[in-house]
Amino acid sequence: MENKPQIIIIGAGIAGLAAASSLIKHGLENILILEAMARVGGRIHTMRPFGENVIELGANWIHGQKGNPVYTMAKKHRLLSDEGICSKKCLSASVTKHDYFFNEKGEIIPNKTADDVYDYFKELVDEAVDEKSDSQFSFSSVGDYLDKEFSSSVFAGSDGASAVFEWCKRTECLDVACTSMYECALWQPGSYIDLEGEFFNCLGPGGYQAILDILMKNIPSETIICSKPVHCIHWESSSKPTSSSFSQPVKVVCADGDEFNADHIVITVSLGYLKKESMKMFDPTLPEEKLNAIERLSFGTVNKIFLEFEERFWPTDCEGIQLVWEKGFEHKDIYDILKNTEEWKKEWYKKLCGFETVSCHDNVLCGWIAGREAEYMEELSEEEVGNVCVRLLRDFTGWKVTNLRKVLRSGWHVNPYVLGSYSYIPIGVDAVREQEILAKPLPFTDGSTNVKPLQVLFAGEATHTNYYTTTHGAYLSGTREAKRLLNLYKQSKPH
Repeated sequence: MENKPQIIIIGAGIAGLAAASSLIKHGLENILILEAMARVGGRIHTMRPFGENVIELGANWIHGQKGNPVYTMAKKHRLLSDEGICSKKCLSASVTKHDYFFNEKGEIIPNKTADDVYDYFKELVDEAVDEKSDSQFSFSSVGDYLDKEFSSSVFAGSDGASAVFEWCKRTECLDVACTSMYECALWQPGSYIDLEGEFFNCLGPGGYQAILDILMKNIPSETIICSKPVHCIHWESSSKPTSSSFSQPVKVVCADGDEFNADHIVITVSLGYLKKESMKMFDPTLPEEKLNAIERLSFGTVNKIFLEFEERFWPTDCEGIQLVWEKGFEHKDIYDILKNTEEWKKEWYKKLCGFETVSCHDNVLCGWIAGREAEYMEELSEEEVGNVCVRLLRDFTGWKVTNLRKVLRSGWHVNPYVLGSYSYIPIGVDAVREQEILAKPLPFTDGSTNVKPLQVLFAGEATHTNYYTTTHGAYLSGTREAKRLLNLYKQSKPH
């Protein structure tokens, strides 16, 4: 076989950049990256809209340390927040003592109540992911399991505790990217793994872009073409080989008509994009089992709402303003009433968990919202979104909220090349099986046919069985596909 194959990578997010960097580092340098958007980064989007300091419109966290290549890279290059000007890190299972919890009557909920309920909630979540625990699998969803356990706890019967517990379920929707925990499957033994160590939600002055910059140091600038959406990918299936087999069996046709031939192509687009485009994006059509995997796995939306005020109005020790509703959207009765209606749109803001302070921005808050409410929020004007948020802050806290200077919100669902934020596992789906099928290269062959192997490879967070939803999962999926190709051409293995 030729030792300098042409490899095309679709998508310049962290998965695509990790694949390209690894391939180039180990000798396969004939690489071309096609990116549909006008920028590199995919779901990583570092910006400076409020001055010289960064905010993250997309990926925000480094999830744990041990075994995390993103953490290792950031540590090696001194990018972590505790080594920069914006120090902010936390454990994944803790509410900071500087969070202010308010109910809708404008009353502060005692820290002990919020802390105790949240600690109990995280214990339940940890039990749900414990592969030694079997009892939870008799329930149909995470929400049902959590409610059943809460009903027999010491907190049962307390309206205040029940309201905080509903807030906890809303925050979990952010982690999972689902509309409701009543639509999310209990984690399966052997699937998602939480890495040990602290979580970092600020990467210092360079933000997450600094991680991308490190990867791009190994990638020649002419290798990446932005604003280059792909229209169709032609490949050779094992059932219909052509005379071009073992030459360059892959042809990429772009939306502007440009064509590129290749030996291999690595698809790193989001699961959301595959859900919309996979039926018409490939010729021949993808195998039925891969189409089924794309359909069965879910892809949800999480959005941020940044609010810049003329002056800071919250206490200096406040790191978060949390909104606790008496009957929030993650209360089972409310969920059942609203799930098949459009009534929830009238109070979409009830899915907001609260507003966090933003590192290095003394007068900026960031609201978080997930699911269909996050998608509906994208349809509203920034003015309307800002007005609703200011009203909530005034009604819940009673503080004198200063004038709003600017609103900036993400729009991951409306982005035509992303169509959401990250994947999650719906009820009744064998996660590992579908993720492995999604990651399986094309053509599906045992090598006995005269068709070139590894023509079409798949990467991205949704293809990783242990670290889906995360940046390190996306990164590792990219290096995984690079390793397949390096092994094929008997190059040295990537680190």
